[in-house]
Amino acid sequence: MKRAVIVITVVTGLLLMVGSVAAAPRMELPVSEFDFGYAPQNSEVSYVFWLHSVGDDTLRILKVVPG
Repeated sequence: MKRAVIVITVVTGLLLMVGSVAAAPRMELPVSEFDFGYAPQNSEVSYVFWLHSVGDDTLRILKVVPG
């Protein structure tokens, strides 16, 4: 009986941790790279990457490092 209570407690704790991780804010980037194909030298090219906030909480972007 004591062993069953311990197992139920551990399983319940794990399920609660999984639920809190799923609700955490995170960023989703549907397209991570873009191929411009052929571009003449000294031409200006641009592409807009859309970022999506996924999760139940507010996503805070604290630092952006292009690279």
